[in-house]
Amino acid sequence: MNNFLFVAAENDAIANCKAGGMGDVVRDVPRQISERGDKVHVIVPSYSRLHRDGGTLKTRLTFHLRGTTYSAELYEVIPKKEYNNIHHYVIHHPEIEAGDIAHIYHNNPVEPFYTDFIKYVIFCTAVAEAIKEDAFGSLDIVHMHDWHSSLMVFLKTYHPAYESLKRIRFVYTIHNLAIQGIRPFGDNYSSLQNWFPDISLDYDNLMDYRYRDCVNLMALGIRLSDAVHTVSPSYKEDVLLPSSPPEFIGGEGLEKDLGQAENQGRLYGILNGSNYKNIRTAKKGNIYRNTVKALFRWLQQESKKYKADFLAHTGEKVMELVDNRPKFIISSVARLTEQKFYFFKRSPEVFIEILKKLQKVDGIFMLLGTGAPEYEELFRGLSYEHENFIFTNGQSEDLIDSIYLETDLYFMPSLFEPCGISQMLSMRNGNPCLVHATGGLKDTVENMKTGFSFGGDSYDEKINNMLLSFDQALDVFQNDKPKWKKIQSAAKKMRFTWEKSVDEYYKVLYLL
Repeated sequence: MNNFLFVAAENDAIANCKAGGMGDVVRDVPRQISERGDKVHVIVPSYSRLHRDGGTLKTRLTFHLRGTTYSAELYEVIPKKEYNNIHHYVIHHPEIEAGDIAHIYHNNPVEPFYTDFIKYVIFCTAVAEAIKEDAFGSLDIVHMHDWHSSLMVFLKTYHPAYESLKRIRFVYTIHNLAIQGIRPFGDNYSSLQNWFPDISLDYDNLMDYRYRDCVNLMALGIRLSDAVHTVSPSYKEDVLLPSSPPEFIGGEGLEKDLGQAENQGRLYGILNGSNYKNIRTAKKGNIYRNTVKALFRWLQQESKKYKADFLAHTGEKVMELVDNRPKFIISSVARLTEQKFYFFKRSPEVFIEILKKLQKVDGIFMLLGTGAPEYEELFRGLSYEHENFIFTNGQSEDLIDSIYLETDLYFMPSLFEPCGISQMLSMRNGNPCLVHATGGLKDTVENMKTGFSFGGDSYDEKINNMLLSFDQALDVFQNDKPKWKKIQSAAKKMRFTWEKSVDEYYKVLYLL
């Protein structure tokens, strides 16, 4: 029996520990490993909250940071569903606090990653100590996810207390190359030298090539891991090329590191999977009821001053839809970020044009998500101005399930997309998607066969093609029902299984 440890910032196998697609992957891949008869331990930060709901203290961990002794606690926690040979853990330390993004990440606009760097340094060092103390038994593979966990390979490579980790194979998955965890080497509380004053830093191998006085934790994971993995084949090809935004998002300054990993035979592109069994099932016809429930639950939980007016306004629109159901629903469920909605932030008139086109066919646009304040403000303002735009600025699993079930067309205009899970979930329900043909979206949606897609060589061309593709989708829906049903059927038949993906993991990432 092989023994795995997954180290990540999110894990949707436990409640209230997801902000994006990483949480889905960290939930699903261990289940496939378990089905193969191997053992998996999954560990995330507690964020000062996850250990409180039935967590069992396993051990106290003592380690050194900032020239002083730190103590953290390792808890085993209860997952949403029990599976054989899977154990879920959280690390608690008072400085590992809940953030303002999904109660996980902190948004530090003045000094990006300031708070998150601190908490993931403490988290990763505590995990390294737990490995050293055999808290998970003898490990064969440590699988790290994004920059939040990449400090593990720094500790393995440079920290004398954790040389024992060198016997383990370390695999690194890139979920979002754009978020890199860049911090200064020194002269700052949130810096590498402050937290590891006794380690002589290898500046040449640790520095960001663009900001030579900084460490780049995403780059560190790429440089020091035994295998590096992007979550779709097309995204791997994208990131080997330099970015030229907004027309093309590629390696984001790390193409040299990724090219070196490719030349060394350490870089692989393997498409993420989706669940097709043991899934949450929604009941058809509940989409507006679940919207109202989510809005009132959210009203009770949040305290921002604008929300009472916003919820009353949105709730009024939703209640109208209960009796007067629209003929066409287009939807998106996503983090409100530049990656997901850059086109609409730069060109809001395009979004308004889509709403006007929908109005002509008695259609609505439903958007659910939280994220960057400027994107929340943009969509909040648009929701006030347009009756057929329903913006739910929160999170609700019940509503998300209803959206995926009852949508006619799912929209993903991502500027770039490492893989994307939403399009797979929508297709699973037989709902065609309209996507920007980039990264994993290009690998999963085929224009006019399983959905609709747009591209272009310039920003203006992409915007124009987006509207043309939307017109095409509306035209097929209204005027060619046999074609629409054929596209729906083809989308539903697509199978992006985790079994297939994890087979590849075993062959090229894990070498088992």
